Amino acid sequence: MAGAADISALGLDFGTTNTVVARADGGDGEARLIEFAGDEATGAVFRSALCFWEDERGWNGVAHEAGPWAIAEYLDAPLDSRFVQSFKTVAASPLFERAMIFNKPFRFEDFGRLLLQKLVRHAGGQLDDRPRRVVVGRPVEYAGARPDPALARERYDLMLREFGAEVHYVYEPLGAAHSFATRLTEPATILVADFGGGTTDFSLVRVAEPGAARRCVPLASGGVGIAGDRFDQRIVTQLVLPMLGKGGRYRSFGKVLEIPGGYFTDVADWSRLALMRNRKTLEELRKLQRDALDPAAIGRMIALIEHEQGFPLYDAVGKLKRALSGADHAPFTFDGGGVRIEAEVARADFERWIADDLARIETALDTALARAGVAAEAIDRVFLTGGSSLIPAIRALFFRRFGEDRIATGGELTSIAHGLALIGAEPDITPWEA
Repeated sequence: MAGAADISALGLDFGTTNTVVARADGGDGEARLIEFAGDEATGAVFRSALCFWEDERGWNGVAHEAGPWAIAEYLDAPLDSRFVQSFKTVAASPLFERAMIFNKPFRFEDFGRLLLQKLVRHAGGQLDDRPRRVVVGRPVEYAGARPDPALARERYDLMLREFGAEVHYVYEPLGAAHSFATRLTEPATILVADFGGGTTDFSLVRVAEPGAARRCVPLASGGVGIAGDRFDQRIVTQLVLPMLGKGGRYRSFGKVLEIPGGYFTDVADWSRLALMRNRKTLEELRKLQRDALDPAAIGRMIALIEHEQGFPLYDAVGKLKRALSGADHAPFTFDGGGVRIEAEVARADFERWIADDLARIETALDTALARAGVAAEAIDRVFLTGGSSLIPAIRALFFRRFGEDRIATGGELTSIAHGLALIGAEPDITPWEA
């Protein structure tokens, strides 16, 4: 078996919202983040988003960009492009087969492959020399109803087949645990809580003293398909959907019926909203508008879809969440596609909207502790990572369970990739594989 000094590895944190890559070369126990180059670059964070537009020189007659460059392309010509984000949430869904973009079919693995192609190009040569190993983070529990992990693995394999000769999968919070262990100077039992866009995952790890032959030993993991995107959906449901006809009625064969909820579910889901701009869906909505008791509300939904307002809506929701992380009240402002909303939102209201989600997250935490056979009192340190870990209600949950003095944070968007690269540089990666 090759020694650590012979191994180079990439850690790939392909996230619902952001993708981050780190690289470890040799056995020095160090990993560095890949920083992206160019005017639109945002350091080591590459948005997990794609923008498509028609161009005969592009793949299958459609050109594309990814990451922050996808956002720039969309903002330059929103009506002539298609913006796709949060597509990781359908990785394990047997209901998702393909999406039609400009009448061309795209599978999940097509989206992923195109994202990675652009990521490599924008890395400015840092990824041209492919390492021997690629260690990919995967959630403990996938998002969606009745997710199929085997299907997700198959799609990931197809997405990554051109990216590295030796691909390994590791639970995302285990990557974060390995990164956090580099900060510790004495043995500890740690809990890592990773709050991403699509899932919340937990891992418990026993960390030995620095210099030990095996520094980290995984104990157990658990998770739930609830995280930042679900919180976004709660905001959209409360502030936006009532203006689009949610709870309204329509006439059908002499009866007055409630408008089907599927349309509103799709509008509130970033992975589905962009895909609603297709002929079949828009024709259904126009028919519904003719029969609706409040046709103007359905008209606003149609306009929002036709004018590609998914990204501006997502941006407005994100700004509200970030503002409520630092204030008791914050304004929500959205103006696009014929829909204008201005509202003052209290943090207490937002926390009430996500209360059921927080309860399910706490249940998943209890399950992970039970699997490890470790009581909360025996946890030495708790490492919170992922963008949604900044939400005060999330932090309050862990302060209550473990005490503020045991909570550690930092590297919320980069710790997973950093740790995955460190795992990949170990001679034997088997104990970490999912």
